[in-house]
Amino acid sequence: MKRQKTDLSSLTEEQLLKTRLCDLGLQIKGTWLEECIDDLYKELDGKGIKFHPACYLADEWLAPENEPVIGIAFFLAHPGLKSLEYKMMQEVEGGDKASCMKLLRHEAGHAINYAYQLYKRKKWRTVFGHFTREYPDRYKYRPYSRSFVVHLEEWYAQYHPDEDFSETFAVWLDPGSNWKEKYKGWKAMEKLEYVNDLMTEVSKTAPKKKTGIKFWNISKIKMTLRTYYKRKTEFYAEYSPSFHDHHLNKIFPKDVQGSKRKAYKIISKYKKSILKHVSFWTGERKYIINQLLKNLIKRCRELKLETTSEDIYPLLQITSYVTALIMNYIYTGRLKREK
Repeated sequence: MKRQKTDLSSLTEEQLLKTRLCDLGLQIKGTWLEECIDDLYKELDGKGIKFHPACYLADEWLAPENEPVIGIAFFLAHPGLKSLEYKMMQEVEGGDKASCMKLLRHEAGHAINYAYQLYKRKKWRTVFGHFTREYPDRYKYRPYSRSFVVHLEEWYAQYHPDEDFSETFAVWLDPGSNWKEKYKGWKAMEKLEYVNDLMTEVSKTAPKKKTGIKFWNISKIKMTLRTYYKRKTEFYAEYSPSFHDHHLNKIFPKDVQGSKRKAYKIISKYKKSILKHVSFWTGERKYIINQLLKNLIKRCRELKLETTSEDIYPLLQITSYVTALIMNYIYTGRLKREK
């Protein structure tokens, strides 16, 4: 029996959260995503690449391993779902034309890698590393490394050889990247030049694998949106603005009596000292610690936290808290320790 299409615009948020993903009745056709995909195909044509990876709606952005297809996050196919995504996650990945194109170019790199089985080549392994290397749960990136291109956030090229290739491909494909000038003198230029030569060869051959299985296809996922966001918010908890709230409220309790000073000003005042000493004793890069301190300062300001204590007491607690988070990051790749 054919499912009746759900009118998402008429649903309340509560009704929407009770809806199964497979019942959302979403499709790419007729949405703004069509234009983005057409632009991707034009960019591939402009580089002489005739293979156009098929696109479909999935539970997240992805190119399933060894499948030459592109999964696009389903919430981009409807404005109501984009709004819900923003409310739940405080961001919409690929929510505008520019960011959508960046992600499409990246996923196209994966799809073309799998279609032509480029990762099996000896030189590919020499340039990028072994494709079969296990994906870590988290990765520690070097922000100032010139061995990798910078395309997606958090220096994603440093995650895995497959991601390194896809990020390099995306920069090479982007008509506005000006990669020959931007990466002049970088070691990453060797990768870009290799991709350039490789794609010249690819443009003259047919892919070894033209079609692929569309894993995590939205039309087949039976979980509700409520369950989807419960799992998603738990997984990305440390990226949420409220991640630090419980601990910050303990360090800077409300309703205290006496002359008050703003918490964010205390952290800002001693930021350089905290950064220096936490980096020295943990061995972690200052960049990571600095980003954490900036987030704490911002959140203290948003929560309007204050203290009546002398500087030494909240300073000791903040330094201890930052050290604990950084040690979790060093040993697990996450700020949040697994239970």
